Amino acid sequence: MKLSTVKIAGRVTWGVVEGETFWDTGAVLSGTYSGLKAAVANGLEGVAAAKDGAASFPLSEVEWLPVLPDPDKILCVGLNYETHRQETGRSVVENPTIFGRFANSQTGHMAPILRPKVSDMLDYEGELAIIIGKPGRYISSEDALSHVAGYSIYNDGSVRDYQWHTHQFTPGKNFPDTGAFGPWMMTPDELGDLSPLRIQTRLNGEVVQDSTFDMMIFDVARIIEYCSSFTRLEAGDVIATGTPGGVGAKRKPPLWMKPGDVVEVEIDKLGILRNPIGQES
Repeated sequence: MKLSTVKIAGRVTWGVVEGETFWDTGAVLSGTYSGLKAAVANGLEGVAAAKDGAASFPLSEVEWLPVLPDPDKILCVGLNYETHRQETGRSVVENPTIFGRFANSQTGHMAPILRPKVSDMLDYEGELAIIIGKPGRYISSEDALSHVAGYSIYNDGSVRDYQWHTHQFTPGKNFPDTGAFGPWMMTPDELGDLSPLRIQTRLNGEVVQDSTFDMMIFDVARIIEYCSSFTRLEAGDVIATGTPGGVGAKRKPPLWMKPGDVVEVEIDKLGILRNPIGQES
C-alpha cells in the first residue's frame, strides 16, 4: 500500500495511491484519525477498508505535501555509504553519525526546493527514508524491522557553507523547503527486500548518484537499534538513512543546484521524488 499526504482544492488530507489515482481515505476516517501520522500510530487499521468508500481523484489534481508533515522528529544518518565516507575523507566509525532535521524544513514532491538568499551552495542528497510505526526504546536489531511502518524517498538538501561553519551539521540541514520528502510511503510488504534496490539521483537528467542499499555501512536494523538507544522512537518519526557518494560539494568543480534546475531521486519499486529548484525571495 502507498500512502500520501496531499492538498486537494485547498484542503489537506491523506490517502491511498494506486496507479494514477488518489483515494481520499483521510476524509472517510476523519473522525478516527487526525492525519496520516495518527493512522500510522494505529497500524493503519481500517485504511484499506476505507478506500472502498473514498472519493477518488487523478494524481494531476493533487498538490503533494511531505508524506508526514508533522513528525515528532526527523533523524538523519550521515556518511552511511562507503563511497560518500571516502569522498569526504572522514574516518571509519563504529556507530552511525546522527543529526536532526526540523519538520518545517520539509517540502513535498513537485514543490520547489528553495536555494536560500544567503548561499549558493545548495547540494542534493538522495536517501531512503524510514517511517517508524511502532514506538520503542532500546530496540534490538533483531526486532527493529517490526517497528517500521513504511519507506519513502528523501532529498536531504544541504546548504554546505552553513553546514561547514562548525563540526555540527544542523544549520546547513534546516533551511526552509530544503528537505524533500515523498511522493508517498510504501508499506514493507509491498516494497520487499531492500538490499538489491537501487537509489539514483539525477540533476537535470544527468545521473549524479547511483548505488544500491546493500552498500550502506549501517543497515536499517542497526540504524533503528542505535537511534532508539539515545531517544524514544515515536510512531511517525522519520529516519533518513544517508546518501551515496557523488554529492555536488565533492565534485571538481563543485556542482551546486541552482534556480531552474530539476532534481530527481529514484528508488526501485518505490518511485521518483522530483523537485524543481527555486530561489528564496
